[in-house]
Amino acid sequence: MLYGLFDSLEKAGTHIPGAGMFQYVTFRAIFALVVSIVISCWFGSHFIDVLKRRNISETQRDARLDPFGVGKVGVPTMGGVIIIVAILVPCLLVGDLGNVYMLLMLITTVILGIIGFSDDYIKTFRKNKDGLNGWIKVFGQLLLGLIVGLTLRYSPQVTINEKVETRIENNVEVVIKTPDVKSTRTTIPFFKNHNLNYADMFSWMGENAKYRAGWIFFVLLTLFVVTAVSNGSNLNDGMDGMAAGNSAIIGITLGILAYVSSNVVTASHFDLMYIPGSQEIVVYLCAFVGSLVGFLWYNSYPAQIFMGDTGSLTIGGIIAVAALCIHKELLLPILCGVFLVESLSVICQRFYYKLGKRKGVHQRIWKRTPIHDHFRTSMEQVLKSDPTSTVKFHGNDSKLQFETKITLRTWIVSIGLAALTILTLKIR
Repeated sequence: MLYGLFDSLEKAGTHIPGAGMFQYVTFRAIFALVVSIVISCWFGSHFIDVLKRRNISETQRDARLDPFGVGKVGVPTMGGVIIIVAILVPCLLVGDLGNVYMLLMLITTVILGIIGFSDDYIKTFRKNKDGLNGWIKVFGQLLLGLIVGLTLRYSPQVTINEKVETRIENNVEVVIKTPDVKSTRTTIPFFKNHNLNYADMFSWMGENAKYRAGWIFFVLLTLFVVTAVSNGSNLNDGMDGMAAGNSAIIGITLGILAYVSSNVVTASHFDLMYIPGSQEIVVYLCAFVGSLVGFLWYNSYPAQIFMGDTGSLTIGGIIAVAALCIHKELLLPILCGVFLVESLSVICQRFYYKLGKRKGVHQRIWKRTPIHDHFRTSMEQVLKSDPTSTVKFHGNDSKLQFETKITLRTWIVSIGLAALTILTLKIR
């Protein structure tokens, strides 16, 4: 709103002192960051009070069943509403609402926010612990992936410039770049010429058909990435501050990558494709990170509110779509390594358990999944719920970790993976 207002006034020849600052991405990004922190802290306090007065809470853990005697009873949920509001307000204020990337990020926030809120609503108000039908959630994620994939395919605003060079001629910086084109190219880590064109995978189909096949493959990949990262974030949301902290670290990294890709000079320096218009993703991601940092004010141990699926599904989808918009989706297995391990632990556990049931035994790889729960679960707890169960990697119950230590360690791992992701721009 403010960006559009001041931009219109500037074009009309009306000069307002200070209005020119809204033309700078760095100013708008920092403004969005600060405003989102303030909103999440201020709105979060009032939102928590409203939920408590109406007794809208979730019984997550009974202290009698916890090895450390820590209970989480009556803590309000649906905290993802705080995150969503703190993202939308600054983006609507200082974002370029005519920019396709900003619109895609806002649509992602709203669609996944509605899906997650519906799930939390059913669990909380209808007292149905299963929540929204799993297939409906997957359908919503696939629908979002289809919207994103087709928009990136057909929108005329979505282009890339694969080769950009800058050099000094007569004390003047000259930018030399190839034409802006629509392309299925993406960045791959650790390779010198680190742009992979999905269309090249279908060269055997002929020159014309390979581009159509490349785009079809890209859209299908978009469906997978959005669904996988959204669910991975959802699984990571199990301890106070864990998902919010990890996602903030990932958001900062994607913001750096988006800024590099949106700037001709930095794109040339790192030999990355230049993506016109992607500076709005920087503004959005700053609001995203600010909302998570503000949310941690209430979600850090001991949590005053849980984000619920309203938050966890949404932040995962945001990460996925942001990476797809800047053509960095193949970096996600590194950057979102914590989410990946959480998802794989659940998949492997279920497969191993079902395999054992066919043989008439109850076998587990870990005491509990997602994997972060394994490190704070005792064998006594496992045997209480399933007396005949065997655990392959049961560990030592005397070395169980308190959840704050597990959370901080996942943050440390995420910081290391984020650093490695950025280093891939130079390690090739």
